[in-house]
Amino acid sequence: MDKIIAIDGKDVKFRATARTPRLYRALVGRDMIADMNRLQSKFKKVKDGEEDSLDLVDLQIFEDTAYIMARHADPDIEQKTADEWLDTFSMFSIYEILPQIFDLWALNTRQTSTPKKK
Repeated sequence: MDKIIAIDGKDVKFRATARTPRLYRALVGRDMIADMNRLQSKFKKVKDGEEDSLDLVDLQIFEDTAYIMARHADPDIEQKTADEWLDTFSMFSIYEILPQIFDLWALNTRQTSTPKKK
């Protein structure tokens, strides 16, 4: 599944497939599914006013996820790290981009078959 998201006036292509968690684990060394669940839960609390903002770990998860999804969509990206990739943008709101990343992730992880009753 691919999605184009405008970041800092640039159209950036992102991809989420069954391979994405594997790329994440290889590059970051953590479980992407657990990290995304944590991030979605925390983001909901911030949106609902239960918490003030995302913490540093949550921001790191967002940055790593966004970079890996962008790199997955375009393997020829020159930047070899999330830090280098982020340097290509000026300031942008994580709160505008993150819901779009969640939408792409949800499309990739939704169930496509109907379970059979036993």
